[in-house]
Amino acid sequence: MKPTKISNPEYFHKVVDCQWACPAHTPVPEYIRLIAAGRYTDAYMINWESNVFPGILGRTCDRPCEPACRRVRVEDEPVAICRLKRVAADYKGEIDDLIPTAPEQKNGKKIALLGAGPVSLAVARDLMPLGYECKIFERDPVPGGLMRTNIPSFRLPEEVLNEECDRIINMGVEVQYNKEIKSLKEFLKEDFDAVFVGTGAPKGKDLNIPGREECDKNIHIGIDFLASVAFEHVKKIGKKVIVLGGGNTAMDCCRTAIRLGGKDVRVYVRSPKVDMKASDWEIEEAEMENIPIYENHVPKEFIHKNGKLKAVAFEKVKAEYKDGRRKLIPTGEPIEIVECDDVLMAIGQDNAFEWIEKDIGIEFGEWDMPIVDRTTMQSTLPRVFFGGDAAWGPENIITAVAHAHQAAISIDLFCNNKSLKKRPEPHVFLESTKMGLHEWSYDNGYAEVDRLAVPHADPKVTLADRKVEVELGYDDRMAFEEAARCLNCDVQTVFEEKRCIECDACVDICPEDCINFIQNADEQELRENIRVPALNLAQDLYVSGKLPTKRVMVKDEDLCLHCGLCAERCPTGAWDMQKFFYFGAQSHDGCKK
Repeated sequence: MKPTKISNPEYFHKVVDCQWACPAHTPVPEYIRLIAAGRYTDAYMINWESNVFPGILGRTCDRPCEPACRRVRVEDEPVAICRLKRVAADYKGEIDDLIPTAPEQKNGKKIALLGAGPVSLAVARDLMPLGYECKIFERDPVPGGLMRTNIPSFRLPEEVLNEECDRIINMGVEVQYNKEIKSLKEFLKEDFDAVFVGTGAPKGKDLNIPGREECDKNIHIGIDFLASVAFEHVKKIGKKVIVLGGGNTAMDCCRTAIRLGGKDVRVYVRSPKVDMKASDWEIEEAEMENIPIYENHVPKEFIHKNGKLKAVAFEKVKAEYKDGRRKLIPTGEPIEIVECDDVLMAIGQDNAFEWIEKDIGIEFGEWDMPIVDRTTMQSTLPRVFFGGDAAWGPENIITAVAHAHQAAISIDLFCNNKSLKKRPEPHVFLESTKMGLHEWSYDNGYAEVDRLAVPHADPKVTLADRKVEVELGYDDRMAFEEAARCLNCDVQTVFEEKRCIECDACVDICPEDCINFIQNADEQELRENIRVPALNLAQDLYVSGKLPTKRVMVKDEDLCLHCGLCAERCPTGAWDMQKFFYFGAQSHDGCKK
């Protein structure tokens, strides 16, 4: 293998597993260290610059960072990255003076943003400081989009949502509420230099089985139900409620139902429970509220009498897997009849683009979705861009933010007649943390420490009022203890061949046996022949140049705990622990003069 080019910004970026997994590439270890130091405002601002909505995401993020967390190399549970983000939001100081302001002198370009959800708000946040005039068109009377209508207040308090939405709007964004765009063809006649479509996936899937039309009054589409509850159009529900679906929306529906008076609320899913799309913690929260989940039940009929819903008939199935595909096979057991007063259907969401005409230059592809460039977010009509759920279907808030950053870059390049394919580079820093001969300026402990559970409010209170937040969050002591579990995987082991005397001291001290001195070979052979075979092909091998004995140093980046013992033991300083900082490019990097 050729020597590793650690100057490539993506090399060490990939080693920081949590940041690499985050769609917005938030510098996770950096803000966790700041939380441990009690610098909550600084931690919040690092988050705000990357992911825009720290208070919201600290409560609702799908947490792709946590399954990637390196802490699971030494114990079962990852660092509570998401809930530490909330700590930064809860304990931050006054930040108004730290928020970028829009210049008084505008650049003469006007941008329309359709929808006031997370993706449109994040695009506006990125563009406002560059002098753009941004105007949002929102069909609802308030901003937030699906963050407001589909995430219940017991998970995301209204005041947190309002604070972070208003922070962006107060930068000078113009918002026209109660304005739904019903014809893009007509809208494009207005005087905007670019149009961003961030309308989400606002159409819940329906279930066309016998009895659906007759029972319409008591069968509710999940996302419509949650929106009606959020705007207080719906304040109660029947005593017996069946929720159909196994995703996060289903979990929100069932938990909302018990707060509106449901006494017997049940969730039925077609698949085995292990295949449910809902996040593990969402399922756990529902079960903590004593909501049963019945797996392998396929709804076949809504049973009614005199036009009123009486029950749902379910066929029991079992799952068979072949070639990575699942097939549901009827078990032959008798049809199960479950009585109910209301049914909430949370079986998926679709985009609704009836308002985009097919003759305006926007091409549509599979599933009647617009064809959008996955790098630039540009449609086939050059001045129209898409992002969030409107681009490729339902995702999550953090993915919407990542889309927003790329779309804002593209809009800025487009308005400046620059190529959208030439993307700005990320900001990368690599510096030594060395303080003494064998001392570094970071905590390098890796002892097993259990993840701290987040305290919850009294269920007697939370189940009686849908606006009372269930999770209380960490206090400052708990936050410090949980932050201390972080392995600081952004502090990299950097090897300097000319200092190495091949004494193998680092090999002896390494607790994970991930350092090797071996004859060079092709990658597959190296992966097989090092002391602990490198089985994770997604993570690279760190390979040095040729050493005096003709061997090379090979380190498996997947196993490394970044404990720094190799650097502490090395008698010649061939190993150094260097902090790597990566911040993704944003629109202000795109058209630098």
